[in-house]
Amino acid sequence: MAVDAHSHESHSGSSVATLTKQDFVSGQETRWCPGCGDYAVLASVQELLPELGLPLERIVFVTGIGCAGRFAYYLNTYGVHGIHGRAPAFATGLAVSRPDLSVWAVGGDGDMLSIGSNHLIHALRRNVPLKILVLNNQVYGLTKGQTSPTSDLGTVTKSTPFGSEDEPFNPLALALGAGATFVARTVDRDRRHMGEVLRAAAEHPGAAFVEIYQNCPIFNDGAFAALTDKDTKDAHQIRLEHGQPIRFGADGERGVARLPDGSVTIVDVADVGSDALLVHDAGCADPSGAFALAHLSRTASEPTPIGIFRSVERPVHGASSQEELRVARKAVGSDELEALLHAGATWRVDP
Repeated sequence: MAVDAHSHESHSGSSVATLTKQDFVSGQETRWCPGCGDYAVLASVQELLPELGLPLERIVFVTGIGCAGRFAYYLNTYGVHGIHGRAPAFATGLAVSRPDLSVWAVGGDGDMLSIGSNHLIHALRRNVPLKILVLNNQVYGLTKGQTSPTSDLGTVTKSTPFGSEDEPFNPLALALGAGATFVARTVDRDRRHMGEVLRAAAEHPGAAFVEIYQNCPIFNDGAFAALTDKDTKDAHQIRLEHGQPIRFGADGERGVARLPDGSVTIVDVADVGSDALLVHDAGCADPSGAFALAHLSRTASEPTPIGIFRSVERPVHGASSQEELRVARKAVGSDELEALLHAGATWRVDP
């Protein structure tokens, strides 16, 4: 799918036209089930993209198969609707070959964490400059409600009429275990929080992994109600803020403390005192603290951390090879090097 690259100023040496959310809305009719969380995610992404300061033709969205696959059609940027699970692989090739682009990979929990999980973990461990959004509704929505890799134990669906017996994936723990340099979680019904997380992901120089709890009103409605409903969200949302003690509740009456074995637990502040609370350090080089927070809740019906779990910097994949190519072009001469690279399948190297 192509974008009209002439409708806005080019990035080649000239200033970029000021864009708005409407510039990123394509002419395609947006079609998801009424009440689907994908609408909120799409709107948040469209609101964020003008802040990148990039023309439309320098932004690419790559999607896989599933409800989230439609993102590529609804954004007025370049887009690739790939095959099942391959969005991270397609996006990796694009990001490495075109480091001037802002490349985003979007998929659901079934797409990214089943057939696509191998591509996902290698994109993260390599620190490919991608923004990876996993819209997790804990079910296969497009194919009518079978269990996915993130479905809770005991989930009853058409494929598991007696309840799922499979232990679900923990997407954040998986990403941290793969060495991801940016790992975050947000929820579809909190637009402000989602916008803040997406903005931080966009600014991150390497691979940014964002899990978005996304409600499926048809096949898994209310899976994240404890985190989003007005009467319960204060008692269940544990908002992570770098450099701040981790506490939550309507009056901050509860918090998170570290146990002697390195794990973390929920405590009443009145019982332990505020000094005992864990101070969140998203920039810690050691991912064990973020890993412990990722395991704090087993299901979204329990108090659950949201926000940025980890944000560190290390070399971005492809940066060194791009620098080597730049140096080679300068030493040999750009025209001569390009002629050599495109001369054919073989060439002779004189001693």
